[in-house]
Amino acid sequence: MSAQTSQVVIQRAVVKQVLSGDTVVLRGQPKGGPPPERTVCLSNITAPKMARRANPNVENSTETKDEPFAWEAREFLRKKLVGKEVTFTVEYKVPGSGREYGVLYVGKDTSGENVTETLITEGLVDVRQSGLRKDDPAQQRLIQLEDTAKAAGKGKHAAEGVSEHVRNIKWVIDNPRHFVDSHHSKPIDAVIEHVRDGCTVRAFLLPSFDYVTVMLSGIKCPMNKTDAEGKQTPEPFMEEAKFFTESRLLQKDIKIILEGVSNQNFLGTVLHPNGNITEFLLKEGFARCVDWSMGVVTQGTDKLRAAEKLAKEKRLRIWKDYKPSESSVNIKDKSFSGKVVEVVNGDALVLKLESSFKKIFLASIRPPRPVDTSDAAPAPKDGSSKRSRPLYDIPYMFEAREFLRKKLIGKKVSVEVDYIQPPNQGFPEKTCCTVTTGGVNVAEALVSKGLATVIRYKQDDDQRSSHYDELLAAESRAIKKGVGLHSKKEPPIHRVADVSGDVAKSKQFLPFLQRAGKSEAIVEFIASGSRLRLYLPRETCLITFLISGINCPRGARTLPSGQSFPAEPCGEEALMFTKEMCLQREVEVEVEAIDKGGNFIGWLFVEGVNLSVALVEAGLAGVHFTAEKSPFYKSMVDKEAKAKEAKLKIWANYVEEKEVKVEEEPAERKVNYNKVVVTEVTDNLTFYVQKVENGSTLEKLMDELRQDMEANPPLPGAYTARKGETCAAKFSQDNQWYRAKVEKVEGGEALVFFIDYGNRERTSVSQLAALSSNFKTLTPQATEYSLACVSVPSDEDAKQDAVDALFNDILNRTMLLNIEYRGGSGVPDFASIKHAESEDDVVTSLVTEGFLTVDPRKEKRLAKMVSEYSKAQEEAKRQRKNLWRYGDFREDDAREFGYAR
Repeated sequence: MSAQTSQVVIQRAVVKQVLSGDTVVLRGQPKGGPPPERTVCLSNITAPKMARRANPNVENSTETKDEPFAWEAREFLRKKLVGKEVTFTVEYKVPGSGREYGVLYVGKDTSGENVTETLITEGLVDVRQSGLRKDDPAQQRLIQLEDTAKAAGKGKHAAEGVSEHVRNIKWVIDNPRHFVDSHHSKPIDAVIEHVRDGCTVRAFLLPSFDYVTVMLSGIKCPMNKTDAEGKQTPEPFMEEAKFFTESRLLQKDIKIILEGVSNQNFLGTVLHPNGNITEFLLKEGFARCVDWSMGVVTQGTDKLRAAEKLAKEKRLRIWKDYKPSESSVNIKDKSFSGKVVEVVNGDALVLKLESSFKKIFLASIRPPRPVDTSDAAPAPKDGSSKRSRPLYDIPYMFEAREFLRKKLIGKKVSVEVDYIQPPNQGFPEKTCCTVTTGGVNVAEALVSKGLATVIRYKQDDDQRSSHYDELLAAESRAIKKGVGLHSKKEPPIHRVADVSGDVAKSKQFLPFLQRAGKSEAIVEFIASGSRLRLYLPRETCLITFLISGINCPRGARTLPSGQSFPAEPCGEEALMFTKEMCLQREVEVEVEAIDKGGNFIGWLFVEGVNLSVALVEAGLAGVHFTAEKSPFYKSMVDKEAKAKEAKLKIWANYVEEKEVKVEEEPAERKVNYNKVVVTEVTDNLTFYVQKVENGSTLEKLMDELRQDMEANPPLPGAYTARKGETCAAKFSQDNQWYRAKVEKVEGGEALVFFIDYGNRERTSVSQLAALSSNFKTLTPQATEYSLACVSVPSDEDAKQDAVDALFNDILNRTMLLNIEYRGGSGVPDFASIKHAESEDDVVTSLVTEGFLTVDPRKEKRLAKMVSEYSKAQEEAKRQRKNLWRYGDFREDDAREFGYAR
């Protein structure tokens, strides 16, 4: 081979890349742009050839494998030279190709380590002896070094095992999605082999030698742009961004987190020893965040957004012409909290603030939409078409609303306003927010269930959720799981019968609802304080429901004919009272009848509270004569009397008619103490007892029941639990069978009441069994009582203190009990109770300690007892115990501070 010889020394060159064991790429000093590069070869040696993949653009191209120790030779040089300053002496240049051959020295001059000699010494290359001159001591030294390496069996000169030093490279990944999942977002050791542009690299994963193309998740750098003629033109800062990445990553030891797939390329994060390269690119203004891949980022999306924001503020590089969008939100309105009173569809909430109501929208999400609205036509004016019901007709709209309703109704939430969407196409202005409860982002939870989608914005649109990246990640998880809107299954169908105003249909439903007793319902709409629209899940129907037993003022209303009626006095207040108490709550209703318009009439209970009684107590309704036959009549009359006395709402101008009452001499107090054992104390300050005289009978019955269950064990699934039935139930704490009554069945669980002991438990229906008739002959042994002549504290904490004190004093102890007066329908009888041995009165002790207040009963027969309790109360007030720690809370200003007599 003829060559042109020269002696040229390149100063301050840096090794950019090692191509093989004898070829490197050098980078010179930059001069106003990317620095000049040159490929050079080490003279007089031959390194093993590296594997090459097949070129898809070349016909009949096939992949090749490594020669033994090719990778080790390349890696030896890479770890020693990449990024280091070297000196290269050119010995000759090949004509035509211009490739330079010479000697490479580590350092700033030729006194440094001779790389060629080091490679030969390690046995990683062969000396090409045909071109060596015998009169050149330096070249003859190469032969001596090789002979020494061969004698030592170093590297490729080893006697055996040479074939094991060949990589098994996988150039193409067959199933990229599965490949990503198999690595579970864990960092993988890798070496970057090529940098295509600022945000795209190719790398070998170690130690598997999988060859992958990785696009940096969450960002996009300037790239080559193809014009109309097919020519590629680099975008501004494309070369600078590529050099930034290349100078830091090329052939460096890094870690890659594989996070997603885009076509056959991978999305991932590259971790340099100094940090996340993505974050550095953003901070220097070489990249921008992109939403389409931000959802898969696992390493702190907030840091990426913050880095981009910093570059924008400094107007760095691609942001040199950046202009921030003006925010329409005042700082003072940025954050607030409120109670959720209504969920509107799947993306809006109505909150009750201190003195007003506010409708807000969840930022950056879109609720379920109709599958195809292209053929939708407006409803005819004659009203002949079917009424539109988006909540039930749009797939997953009902599920989205229910998810939010169950999580949020009646709960206090924190709100952070992200942006205000101006009025558009007839729609009013929208306040778009991030809503959190218990540290959970409500929108993120909704999206993760597949019950909403994330809105995609224009690239530089900053008007979006402050947690937009979390929303994208949640949507990515939902798509991966195939849940909700992303499911390939048929969407759920809600066939709901609307019987409102349909007399014929209402009459068909009436007998069934009357027989059902209490039915579960969801309050969908409230027209007035006593008129509601309910959805009955079990019957899948919508009904209009009128509250029994009251006269309630109506709010302003407009009839379908267009005729308007003003609100009656306190009508709007009654409407808001019922809304806050009932709207979108799960309630129980007892249907009694229907009116001539097909509206159902009956009683409604919210968490055990009778709405009719609550309205009367609040002074927003009066008792109607139709309530006389109901078990609630006495309570309602008492509440109405108190409301009249306090001149509440509709009774503000009420003048009580004076009646001449003939006082009847009450009977003497009857004293007949029975010996009982207290088996349970409830959270409402009532207690259950068993008569001591019946103890042996009950114990014998329990022994027979358990022997029967052991001899004839129930088959799983053989018993179907029904509300109101008496059955056998296994108690979780001792795993024994007892008699119980089914109070509620939900899915595979039942709420049961142990009739002989008074306690309740939620248990699996598999722990229930049918009860033989011979075990039903003995009446329930647990009887519930309330403490006579005392009032239960209205404050929940004080009430719990009283319950704890009563629990510790009487539970599982033998006591003496005397019934003082009856409680009425559905209310336990009131009794006094003493310790059997000391005969100390329990109520006196509780009042003395300040846990209870005395109820000033007017009956003469109870006067002595009330007097003793009142003395104990005065002592508790004097010593400022518990309820009285801050003085008499029942003073005239008590109502202002939230107390009630």
